[in-house]
Amino acid sequence: MKSLLLFLFILIFCISTYAQHSLKGRVLDVNNTPITNAHVKLQLVNLSAFTDLNGDFNIDQLSKGNYVLTITYLGFKTINLNVEIKDKNLDLSTIFIEEDLINLDNIVITGSNNSRRQMESGISITTLKSKTLQEQFSIGTADLLQNIPGIITDASAGEVYTRVISRGLSASATDDLGWYYVSLQEDGLPISLIQHSYYSPDIFHRLDLMTEKVEALRGGNSVISATNAPAGVYNFISHGISNSLRGELQLDGALAGTQNESFKIDGLISGPIANDWYFNFGGHYRRDDGSRNTDFIFSKGGQVKFNIMKKTEQMSLKFYGKILNDFTNRYTGVAAVGWDNPEAAFGQDLNTTALMMPSFNGEIPDGRNLDSGETNSFNPSNGVHAQDYAFGIHFQQELANDWALSYNGKFSRKIADWQTSISNAFVSLSDPLAYFISGADFPVGQVVFRDARSDSEVASVDNSGILSGNPFTYINEGSLPNDAIMGTAAWYKYNTANEWIDQFQVSKRWKKHDLNFGTALGLSNSNLFTQGSFGYATYEPNPRMLRVTLENPNTETIALSDENGLSNYGGLFYINGEARVQQLSVFANDRYTINQYLTLDFGLRYENISHKGHKDRYAPSQTAGGFDMDESTAYDNGILSSTGSRDTFDFTYDYVSFSAGLNYRFTDDFSVFTSYSYGNKAPELDYYFNNFTNVPIQQEGEVQEITQLELGLNWRNKDISATLTGFLSRLNKIGVSNFEFDSDESTVFYTPIQFNSSTSIGLELESAYSPINNLTFRLNGTIQNAKAREWTIYDTAGTVDIADDNIIDQSGKTLPFMPTLAFNFRTEYRLKNLSSFFKWQYTGEREGNIANAFQMPQFSLFNVGFKYAITKNFSTSLAVTNLFNSAGITNFFGANSFGANADGVTSDFVQANPDASFVVVPVLPRRTILRFNYNF
Repeated sequence: MKSLLLFLFILIFCISTYAQHSLKGRVLDVNNTPITNAHVKLQLVNLSAFTDLNGDFNIDQLSKGNYVLTITYLGFKTINLNVEIKDKNLDLSTIFIEEDLINLDNIVITGSNNSRRQMESGISITTLKSKTLQEQFSIGTADLLQNIPGIITDASAGEVYTRVISRGLSASATDDLGWYYVSLQEDGLPISLIQHSYYSPDIFHRLDLMTEKVEALRGGNSVISATNAPAGVYNFISHGISNSLRGELQLDGALAGTQNESFKIDGLISGPIANDWYFNFGGHYRRDDGSRNTDFIFSKGGQVKFNIMKKTEQMSLKFYGKILNDFTNRYTGVAAVGWDNPEAAFGQDLNTTALMMPSFNGEIPDGRNLDSGETNSFNPSNGVHAQDYAFGIHFQQELANDWALSYNGKFSRKIADWQTSISNAFVSLSDPLAYFISGADFPVGQVVFRDARSDSEVASVDNSGILSGNPFTYINEGSLPNDAIMGTAAWYKYNTANEWIDQFQVSKRWKKHDLNFGTALGLSNSNLFTQGSFGYATYEPNPRMLRVTLENPNTETIALSDENGLSNYGGLFYINGEARVQQLSVFANDRYTINQYLTLDFGLRYENISHKGHKDRYAPSQTAGGFDMDESTAYDNGILSSTGSRDTFDFTYDYVSFSAGLNYRFTDDFSVFTSYSYGNKAPELDYYFNNFTNVPIQQEGEVQEITQLELGLNWRNKDISATLTGFLSRLNKIGVSNFEFDSDESTVFYTPIQFNSSTSIGLELESAYSPINNLTFRLNGTIQNAKAREWTIYDTAGTVDIADDNIIDQSGKTLPFMPTLAFNFRTEYRLKNLSSFFKWQYTGEREGNIANAFQMPQFSLFNVGFKYAITKNFSTSLAVTNLFNSAGITNFFGANSFGANADGVTSDFVQANPDASFVVVPVLPRRTILRFNYNF
């Protein structure tokens, strides 16, 4: 009994002694600002804490001894302190941590299959933290990514219909398929498995406070990191756990263009629930009149995102979801003249003109279901109604003997309902197309144009001599602006997709190896329907819809359009198809630590991608009198509809990609790396839907081959951080096809595919210099030379008839849209409660097309902003983007004629038509934002 009592006394005494020791401190930045939610950990004993709103932390239940205290926080250098605990309560007082200027100490999880410090990585990756994301005042996803070196973006159309080009891999990243070679992800999984015309992942992605950071991987390692994305991975990562209840509310009000208003409310709340459970909940709503002048709200809607997590030392479990319900539009081009120095034409303005159909409510017969009389509602103000309902689970577990496993899977239901105008070309009243595109058999004589809203007559013309080459004449006093109509189409496109995406991974640390094995599975069931109808509208900066009739004397009046100005119902194009896509990948990666300085990353990925589906054959409806069986309405006589026959496709693509990278770390502040990769890009669904018009789909698409090489260095000292990377990218078997219009047949078609190759070589820089605590200079940019090695263009001579077709060789030309020099220079200054920034974005001269016949001039954009912390929790900001209202040109759509494309403009065309107008897309105009932030 005495022995038992003595044992219990000693045990209680030891427990009491152990529990009485604690460690506390406060973490501040160099400006004495508390660092909230920094991770403070004592190595080996696996005890940790997070700092609170004041930067304080406390770790108890410690025994006497020596420890290594590690403090990590995104955007700041990692701190390692040797701590000896002798007293019961050790107070370290204040610990200052320095900003990691370009996040070289950041732990990256994208593109490596295992987390590691960016400084020690053998790949090129850039991290944008939440603070940086808010300070950019970006209009959308692509606009934000232009801050990353090696990336060329085009966000001139707005939030969607954007283009992202990584390291010169641009050939198939066309205007309506701008994310072809890259993967846009949320929390480690792709937003969508599929792409095709007007269906890219940016449609289903919006920026808000729920994103904690962005990891942007560019270059070779992406070939083993994501399915069918050889050029880059852009992973938007949501907030993780927070040990205390915190939140943020952000209100934005903005003016753009000619005082167009916008409003956005954005919120986030995070914190613990109970027993190692945590939550994040946030989202936004916005209403935006747009940057250019339209008669409708350009964007409205928002999203809600959430995650619920359980986190222990050995296990992590997360349930997450997103509900997106959003309307937004995209801008088309503006007319310009002057090949050497483009200026707006026809009274338009490069800063404010949108040149889009106005709002109206129409009904267009559904070409899939003419027999049942079904119609599709159409209002061009809707733009794209994007809906995304996504829910997933992410599980991680550390096992014995250094084994670990991870599973991430999600289901999503996506809907993209496009109701917008496509094209805005000049069509002269002397051009027979202005009348015959209505679908009427012989619309010659006296044509009356009336304002569709007021029904008042705008002009009457006599086009009796138009077929013999004589110009039209006005009958009465009225006239149409610029003696023309706008060549535009009502573009209706309805897409749905049910998708399941997951990834399972097993990891093992074994001696000097960090091994990872896994599989990725993706299933998508997609439906697509597209039809196009002509729209009569005035050709002026603020177009009006026109109701058009043929009113020849002593004959019945023929309606060339309906009451809204819509004509040739569903007669311009028709696509109806379904596709089932399956993506299966198996990958393996080894990170081999050869010695304390040198590491080797090597990985393989096998991909098997199957496409199975069908598309309808179609023909014009032969019903007498058209859809309404009324001979006096010509606008519904040529509706394209299914013939009942289908062309099927069932193809499988499989290949192996690999990547190898070396990193040599001379010191904790200097390392060099190199990597080589060979990857592949399987066709997207546009290959089947855009080609094979009413012919069997007997040929599978070509798998593009991508070879990439990079050599770089990471370096920093107290004041400077920099990453400098040289790269070489080669792309083979590029399928190129153009969208064209045959005015004789009033038919839209795609040209036969040409297979080409390209090479891009360049140098990219990401750097920051902070000479004093409150002042930072940042410079990132790219110098590159992108060339077409072998390149041909299929010339149709403007007709669907193949008799006059020709193939033009453009080998050796500079790739379009790729500037030799592009950079961002940013200055940041902070003084007590006031901070400010000034940013200069420069984009060098670019070729407008592969013929190198038109050069888009260099341009600069300047942004400026100020932020003032009124209290600890409340701040206000004022920022101006495109301060000097630059009208820099980012895109070129070719000659100003209906159905034209950029490649139709050659050097001979420019010389023969020096005064011709053409269509360009300028950057978005000046935007002034007033922001209020409240944190708690």
